Amino acid sequence: MESWEAGWQDAFEQAFRLCRVAAGENVAVLAESLSRPVNVALAEAALQRLGARPVRVTLPSPRPAAPVPVRSTGASRAIAGHPGALAAIGACTFLVDLTVEGVLHAPELPAILKGGTRVLMVSNEHPETLERLVPLEGDDVPVKAAVKRLRAAQRMRVSSAAGTALDIATDGAPVAGVWGWTDRPGTVAHWPGGVVVAFPRAGTVNGRLVLDAGDVNLSFKRYLERPVVLTIEDDHVTRIEGEGADAAMMRRHLEAWGDPLSYAVSHVGWGMNPRARYEALLFHDKSDTNGTELRAVAGNFLFSTGANEFAGRHTEGHFDIPVFNTTIELDGEAVVREGRLVA
Repeated sequence: MESWEAGWQDAFEQAFRLCRVAAGENVAVLAESLSRPVNVALAEAALQRLGARPVRVTLPSPRPAAPVPVRSTGASRAIAGHPGALAAIGACTFLVDLTVEGVLHAPELPAILKGGTRVLMVSNEHPETLERLVPLEGDDVPVKAAVKRLRAAQRMRVSSAAGTALDIATDGAPVAGVWGWTDRPGTVAHWPGGVVVAFPRAGTVNGRLVLDAGDVNLSFKRYLERPVVLTIEDDHVTRIEGEGADAAMMRRHLEAWGDPLSYAVSHVGWGMNPRARYEALLFHDKSDTNGTELRAVAGNFLFSTGANEFAGRHTEGHFDIPVFNTTIELDGEAVVREGRLVA
């Protein structure tokens, strides 16, 4: 196991305090054989320091089922409907999710939430990242305000000097905001936090999205070196244009799935965490980061393809792409202007 720093345990304790973990509370710590051992140990130590009663549920990591390497889907297959695991989770009022992929889009999550369990997904990051981005009192205020604005909006338009011109009908689209903790029964959050996203209804996203050099493909954990142009029609990427490795890898990766749903839009939104750093991918090996920090960088346009249960689409094919230097407008009013949050 990696070395243990006192500050890492303090960070876990602070996150759990914001989740209102109480003395004597039954808490499930969900892990799998490939989970980061130090994070599992830190979570249990912090829970015990708070007087909670943790029980660890560790499942075998599922064998690869995809035709390509898979990371960061948010749809862990580790539970696989296991009745014992679900019974243990259901007996607890708080779940610390330490699976590799996370349960955000896992098929078991709706039942877990319906039972009243609140869920904190701890992203599979090095604890140094979690400590630096530990949630703070007040982080929820601007995110909740952004959620309110996005829920009221009829249309989102995204543009950039690089050539992006994207039109998204947001009326009726489910909206979620994450600030790094959850304190209400039947809700889910992830840490690091600081994002607001909408899950567009089927057929409501059209236009052109230009991924410029320096934007990030988090499925590859790679800063783009050359522009890639995505044409999006009726909610699906229909063309991927560009020269060089970045466009070629995106085309090949999506083709390998053999699944039209992997080309569909999952969610759209923007980052709101002023402590999240754009250059963070450079400071850890790929195995030590899940890239959640890049999703939360303030002012990025967060574009994702793949699963969107609200549009009736389920697939493991998935891209999370923070796009920088865009302007995001809701009903004609900018919430992000040229990559910077509008106050």
